[in-house]
Amino acid sequence: MHRLAMRHLRPLPASWLLAGLLVLATALSMSAHAQPATPAALPSVELPPELDAVLRGYERAFRAKDAQALTALFTEDGFALPEGRPPVRGREGLRQAFAQVGGPLSLRALAYRQQGDLATVIGAYRFSDEGGGRDDGKFVLTLLREGGTWRIFSDIDNASAPPRPAQARQP
Repeated sequence: MHRLAMRHLRPLPASWLLAGLLVLATALSMSAHAQPATPAALPSVELPPELDAVLRGYERAFRAKDAQALTALFTEDGFALPEGRPPVRGREGLRQAFAQVGGPLSLRALAYRQQGDLATVIGAYRFSDEGGGRDDGKFVLTLLREGGTWRIFSDIDNASAPPRPAQARQP
């Protein structure tokens, strides 16, 4: 029976083989394009020295785990809006929140705007002292100039990694 079945099989026309290969190549190409590409990191921009001083002060205080110094960078009624935690307002609340954080941190600016006594810095952060590598997250700082000193009115940050499922999150 096997020999009989083999006798009745005819070779496929070359055009059918070519069409099949074309369909397969198109499907493979579409699946490769359907996967999200990782965007290239945005380049850093240079900040004016007085705005850059705020970022470097933030890094120093965070690395030193110095909640007092970190809090001093904020206005009296400043906000921190950390990812996965409630907003914090005012220096006392900030001091309590910052008592729980610290370690290696590198900040870089992606863009900024300054108009009079108001400035906004959009940036990226990495929990490392080393240059290069991928950013761990993004931030937006709103800065107000008070008596010639730039202070943070709002600090908004979020991680670059996708959020974990709700049941796996730690309080």
